[in-house]
Amino acid sequence: MIKKLLLPLILLGICCSAFSQAIQSPEKFLGYKPGEQFTPHYKIVEYFKYIAGASKNTKLVQYGSTNEGRPLLAMFIASDENIGRLEEIRQNNLKLAGLDKGASAAASQPVICWLSYNVHGNEPASSEAAMWTLYDMVDPANTRTQPWLKNTVVVIDPCLNPDGRDRYVNFYNSVKGEKPDANPFSREHAEPWPGGRINHYYFDLNRDWAWQTQKETQARVALFNQWLPEVHVDYHEQGYNSPYYFAPAAEPFHKVITPWQREMQITIGKNNAKYFDQNGWLYFTKQEFDLLYPSYGDTYPIYNGSIGMTYEQGGISAGLAVLTRSGDTLTLVQRVAHHHSTSLSTVETASAYSQKLLDEFKKFYDNSRANPPGEYKTYIIENDNIDKVNALAKLLDRNGIKYGFGLKSNVTGYNYTSNKTEQYTINPNDMVINAYQSKSVLLNVLLEPKTFVADSNTYDITAWSLPYVYGLKALAVKESLKPATATFSTAKPQVLVNTHAYAYVSNWQSVNDVKFLAALLKSGIKVRYSEKPFQAGGKQFAAGSLLITRAGNDRDDFDGTVSRIATELNQDLTPLASGFVEKGYDLGSDHIRYIRQPRVMLAAGDDVNAEAMGEVRYFFEQQIGYPITLVRYRDLSRARLADFDVAIFTDGDYDGFPSDKLTSWIQDGGKLIAIQNAVAQLVDKKGFLLKKKEEKKDDKADTKNKELPILLYDSRDRDALRSSVPGAIYKINLDNTHPLGFGLSTSYYAIKLSDDIYDFLGDDGWNVGTVKKDGLVSGFVGQKSKEKIKDGLLLGVQSMGRGSVIYMVDDPIFRTFWENGKLLFSNAVFMVGQ
Repeated sequence: MIKKLLLPLILLGICCSAFSQAIQSPEKFLGYKPGEQFTPHYKIVEYFKYIAGASKNTKLVQYGSTNEGRPLLAMFIASDENIGRLEEIRQNNLKLAGLDKGASAAASQPVICWLSYNVHGNEPASSEAAMWTLYDMVDPANTRTQPWLKNTVVVIDPCLNPDGRDRYVNFYNSVKGEKPDANPFSREHAEPWPGGRINHYYFDLNRDWAWQTQKETQARVALFNQWLPEVHVDYHEQGYNSPYYFAPAAEPFHKVITPWQREMQITIGKNNAKYFDQNGWLYFTKQEFDLLYPSYGDTYPIYNGSIGMTYEQGGISAGLAVLTRSGDTLTLVQRVAHHHSTSLSTVETASAYSQKLLDEFKKFYDNSRANPPGEYKTYIIENDNIDKVNALAKLLDRNGIKYGFGLKSNVTGYNYTSNKTEQYTINPNDMVINAYQSKSVLLNVLLEPKTFVADSNTYDITAWSLPYVYGLKALAVKESLKPATATFSTAKPQVLVNTHAYAYVSNWQSVNDVKFLAALLKSGIKVRYSEKPFQAGGKQFAAGSLLITRAGNDRDDFDGTVSRIATELNQDLTPLASGFVEKGYDLGSDHIRYIRQPRVMLAAGDDVNAEAMGEVRYFFEQQIGYPITLVRYRDLSRARLADFDVAIFTDGDYDGFPSDKLTSWIQDGGKLIAIQNAVAQLVDKKGFLLKKKEEKKDDKADTKNKELPILLYDSRDRDALRSSVPGAIYKINLDNTHPLGFGLSTSYYAIKLSDDIYDFLGDDGWNVGTVKKDGLVSGFVGQKSKEKIKDGLLLGVQSMGRGSVIYMVDDPIFRTFWENGKLLFSNAVFMVGQ
């Protein structure tokens, strides 16, 4: 009997030993130890595919691809008992969150621990650690990790930004010598523009979780929301002179973050610290990296019920080895080891607290549905701009936030425009968002009119309320109102078939209208716009409305082409039988302006803020489909400026700007659009009207300043906040009779990123966007900056010879999620100066 029992055990042991030997470590597979060199992304993919084939405890998912065609992967790792029931576990997890309406959730299941690596391409150590962590999790001989899988499903995303990673790795491998040069001034530590941090379109993917403007983020967050892990870690690197950072995070914490989420961050942090203490590795917690801005890889998961955390290893620009300020040499081997350590210790803690994590996860969502946070329980979005409401609906859909329409009622609530409590009659097509839902925490964070910031020393912008972002009128109501339907009814755009109209009219009030214009221009259709409002065909049309006249479009396919483009873009057109209007100016008037098809140049290269430039390029290529040419600023002196009608200079530090050549081009009819620091560099330059707004001082103020106490060194960070504008929403008074303001309200909401402000332009300029002393709507602004940002210019247009200059003091399309500024920016490109 004993022999019969021993034989199967011996055979099982032999099988396990053979299986263990069959799985190669990263060192065996790649031919070098983790951290001895940088691994190109395709080899990381090969290793993950290899493990998926070699281990029966894994499931590899390709959830998307990058702009450059590289795959985006997630590896699911589970025990023998759980790997075959991953879909059941996923659905049960959604039931815990109240997002799956099937049978009630099981009382116990594995906790989901999700590890996301290398969102910034030039922070590459974590992808190397991802392979090592994967091996440790699947190695059946690893007696430390295998017990964790009994109650934990581990998800590893090895590289969130493959395009950026390969940009960095290819650079480094192309310049490295036979041995690493640790001198921090050596070439291998000087990454060329634009750097590997950003994706193909130069976006910071770590600031895109909520907005999901990029295809990588859209695919990743879609997968994330299909699972909703209880624990999520986002792996980063910081300056190489800094030690390792892990949770607990720094203040400010958003007020919706629960005591349990705070407590669990501390618990995980202490377990990380235990292993760092054993190895004598330096680390810090509770500093710098806060939990407020909702679009990070730690905050977005937190607002979705996870324990979301950021881990930061010193190492940006460190290459394979670098000499630090303290005289030590930091190697990639060390950086990888640190990330590997926190990867395992985090999974260990998740396993140890698995049931508590699940209980609190369920409690988070139960409370979300029964007692949503914040004083407002319903948000009403006025549906006076269908395209903008549809754009908002698309964002809500991607984030799993439910909404509806069809409620007709009189309510009292906070008016986002007037900043007062007012009465409002809800129209049947207004969007109604009830807070009693599973995603109420995220909803509250994204829609609350004013973000409460307990501690203003924050790492990113402090205001993002969606009605201001989208330029929509809204009301926040304290009572719970439930919408009647999930959709609203609207007449479909009229299909035009051989109408042989005198002209067609299109509204100009959204990005979709800009796409329509771009498509017409690319098809060779001539388009005009009206400088003034008018009435024709029994309808009212605002200034800026597009006019597509038969005159000037003498082609057989005119009606068919216009109809086809309108149908493809779901564009509503009004055919006119005559150029004689009922009110306003006739279509042959000089108030009807012809839109020349602009040839657009965008400055690029070393002098340019790559992310700001990337926003503009992405807007043209991916959002409105209009051609744009990138020209390196250093090549401007030999470029043929006559080949362009519009030159866009985003935020940057341009040497010798503006050149005599550029100024002459403007005077000859060119249009310069200057944004952020490009505006600052035009102050007091010959031919430019821009003047810096001087702060007025009086004798009393001087006397008061003399009596100020001597500042303490210990309070230097706090004192610096007095001149800080990390990102706040300002209400700008907009002259929407000027082409720069067409299609917008007289109140325009901008994201203010600095305290830059300028004097009003003289007689040769137009003060299109100005701010008063009470312009701050939401977000933190230091007291000194708050006093400065008043009674000045933020948007201006100047004539210069036959050309024009457009001053945009702040970024109108910030991170491409600031929808309110896209029409404004389009006006600058297509309308101004025509």
